Amino acid sequence: MKSGRAGTRIHLIGGGRDEAVAPVLYGPFLRDAGEGARVGCLLVDEGDGDGEAQFARFADVLTRSGDCVPVPLLVPVGGRADAGLLDGLDALFVGGGLTPAYQEALAGCGRELRELLVERAVPYAGFSAGAAVAARDAVVGGWLDDGVPVCPEDCAEDLEEVDVRPGLGLVPFTVDVHAAQWGTLPRLVSAVRRGLTARGVALDENTALRVTRDADADDPVARVEGAGCAHLVLREAHGDGVVVRSYRPGAVLPAL
Repeated sequence: MKSGRAGTRIHLIGGGRDEAVAPVLYGPFLRDAGEGARVGCLLVDEGDGDGEAQFARFADVLTRSGDCVPVPLLVPVGGRADAGLLDGLDALFVGGGLTPAYQEALAGCGRELRELLVERAVPYAGFSAGAAVAARDAVVGGWLDDGVPVCPEDCAEDLEEVDVRPGLGLVPFTVDVHAAQWGTLPRLVSAVRRGLTARGVALDENTALRVTRDADADDPVARVEGAGCAHLVLREAHGDGVVVRSYRPGAVLPAL
């Protein structure tokens, strides 16, 4: 296993399959991992060849974006991952799919896995669901706010009311994904307004948020890269309203 750099490096990807932007999305993660890195690809397997197909797709994207060796880590729906999955790996990639299933798969080992990632300085990348569950407070789905629609039902993840559950805690803010393409930004706005989370970032597809925290730094630095925007959602300093600010690639988000 390669020796990691000091600090924490998290790569959050808002979904999307634009091959032209793939090197921009995945390249920095693989450079953090190191040349020839063994990258564990944790994927929830919904059966009937789904897991193998997902792994083949992500393995192709990763190997075309950098020098690495993808390693499949398939967890069946309803199954639980173990923090020992990091053994022999240089980086961890968590893919997309049914977000509640990813949250459930990681719920039992979240604290231990987070501590190992930080202790060993293992780079983490999350794609779609994998980005959402990286948060301390993870929005896992839903489309209703007290019965009122706030986003399309098609992106509800088989849930009704907007639902926030414990995530890995790799970043201190909530993450939603497919923001512009699926219309999920209002879901994050709802979660912040209702006090389900203090703040969050909604990522467009084909957009990455690079979050780095040096070992001796108090606050993480988050930079936007890719083709879309990152939308920061905060409670108003005074009052019950919510403030949304959108940032283009190259921007550094304010202290999170």
